[in-house]
Amino acid sequence: MSPLSGLRRFSVCLCALLLPVLTSAQPAIPVLRSPDARTEVRVGARDSLTIEILHGGETLLHQSTIALHVAPGKSLGLAPVLRRASTARISETIVPVVAEKRKIIPDEYNQLTLQFAGNYNLVLRAYNDGVAYRFHTDFKDTITVTGEDLTLHLSPGDSLWFPKEDSFLSHSERSYANIPANTLEDTMMCCLPLIAAKQSGVKIAITEADLLDYPGLYLRGVGHGMPFLESVLPAYPAEERLVGDRTVQVTRRAPYIARTRGTRDFPWRIVAIADRDGALIENDIVYRLGSPNVLKETSWFRPGKVAWEWWNANNIAGVDFKSGINTETYSYYIDFAAQQGIEYVIFDEGWSTPGDLFAIDTAMNMDQLFARAKQKGVGIILWVTWNALEDRMVEALDRFAAWGAAGIKVDFMQRDDQKMVNYYERVAREAARRRLLVDFHGSYKPTGLSRTYPNVLTREGVKGLEHSKWSADVTPAHDVTLPFTRMFAGAMDFTPGATRNAASGMFAPVFSQPMSQGTRCHQLAMYVVYESPLQMLCDSPTNYLREPEMMSFLRAVPTTWDETRVLNGAIGKYVTVARKHADTWYIGAMTDWTQRELELDLSFLARPTAEVTVLQDGINADRFGSDWKQQKMTINISSPLRIHLAPGGGWVAVVTPRTGN
Repeated sequence: MSPLSGLRRFSVCLCALLLPVLTSAQPAIPVLRSPDARTEVRVGARDSLTIEILHGGETLLHQSTIALHVAPGKSLGLAPVLRRASTARISETIVPVVAEKRKIIPDEYNQLTLQFAGNYNLVLRAYNDGVAYRFHTDFKDTITVTGEDLTLHLSPGDSLWFPKEDSFLSHSERSYANIPANTLEDTMMCCLPLIAAKQSGVKIAITEADLLDYPGLYLRGVGHGMPFLESVLPAYPAEERLVGDRTVQVTRRAPYIARTRGTRDFPWRIVAIADRDGALIENDIVYRLGSPNVLKETSWFRPGKVAWEWWNANNIAGVDFKSGINTETYSYYIDFAAQQGIEYVIFDEGWSTPGDLFAIDTAMNMDQLFARAKQKGVGIILWVTWNALEDRMVEALDRFAAWGAAGIKVDFMQRDDQKMVNYYERVAREAARRRLLVDFHGSYKPTGLSRTYPNVLTREGVKGLEHSKWSADVTPAHDVTLPFTRMFAGAMDFTPGATRNAASGMFAPVFSQPMSQGTRCHQLAMYVVYESPLQMLCDSPTNYLREPEMMSFLRAVPTTWDETRVLNGAIGKYVTVARKHADTWYIGAMTDWTQRELELDLSFLARPTAEVTVLQDGINADRFGSDWKQQKMTINISSPLRIHLAPGGGWVAVVTPRTGN
């Protein structure tokens, strides 16, 4: 069976891309422009619906066909008959419950709504930083969606950061290969977000938002060396099979992708626009396009940091008990978190049988551990496999709540067909009813669910540091690709914090004694560069306690931000991000295996001088990755600050207010 079997695919005649934008028999479709008038969206509605996107006079997306297919035999967007076109200008603000990137989000766009015969609309929005469209249907009863067309017509000189997928059974933990767009073949499929670079330097990010009751979107090459991508979506699972204790494979798929409400909004399809690479990190269009918060009360959960035992394999030294999955070890983690002001501890795989949440390891006294955590003000997050939770969701969540758990880490979903997408929403809703936060692992990319259910604090769907336990894939170049690619979609649980740090040529994957590639400060900078309101400390408390200066930084660094600025950066090469929390700025810089001297313009601090604590690569970090040092200084803001990064290096500054400035 082909790895792409079960997808619903529809070919589009490319001659339709050359048809005129308007016909004399229908109302004229106005050109939709962004508020700053730099971006134009042109919609064609002759034999098929097409969109074309221009920015600064440059064509970013040539006429590209879109359609939605509904049984029996209705194709919304083919032979469209336009009834009415209306426009609106919106200028609002969003105050997120959890400030992943900024505490106040401007939400400004121009909107075009096209009403067609056949009870459907096309809604388009043009922002200064991107374009989005979605279908809306007005049918009385349940509808069966058999497929969706989106054919993206790029330019021959474009290049792509392409997160290649082999099938619809995936953790979405991908490397981003940089390939020419004209090398795409129809055997090449990717998950989202996908980043395309124009020859002018403009970048576009393609993804989706508000994914509810519908399968996730993938893209594949049309083939024949053409710079075309077309949509593919997993069909509904008709039959499934459990493999092992956690992987549920689809063995047969239905001849449709979704059965859903007849009157509804479909997911947003997004083409974000960035004139510089750093604007991809500053962009929060996916969050803006998520459905608004549905939780009436949200004060019961909080972002924070997590002491995590699985990555470091419970390697604890200087204690009088045998470390492992037992009451003594987790008591130690709870005490460490309490002493260091860390909000949470995860009980990862092993506290119960993965396939049975009620088969608890006899070495774990859960009542004693939860009582200890409550007394010390530490929250416990419980790891679960998705299928074990699905088997007894209400009973299990009720028990977790009765214990006093703070949240759940749900793992190994590995799919985003309609059935699984609905599972995510159900978990978020049922967890919120019991005041439990959620961290999704083995997951697809974010699509704005953290706005709708803000108790969903983070998710994986990223090739993170865990891969260093068994592969050499997580390189410094990979680390400085992720902020511009995967992180564009939203928070990512990369799980930083390694203290065994390997210089170039010194790395080896060791499952039970893991290390990272690059320097110690490369790891520390991730706490500023990488967005995750629930941020892991992946290494052993033993290692952290040996270095009090490092622990002081990890204790203090926030996980939510009032403001975000990217000071410089190039995808896959280097990045410097400044983030503000209260009165303090944190600045993090990272590089690939190339050592760099970077100049930072700190004029945004708007003061003549500043007190700075710097964490930087040590003089020997190029051959001993764990070499680093801390120093305090007063800097003059009027001059650019020059910093040095070792190969695979990093740099962090904590800028505090100076009395009298």
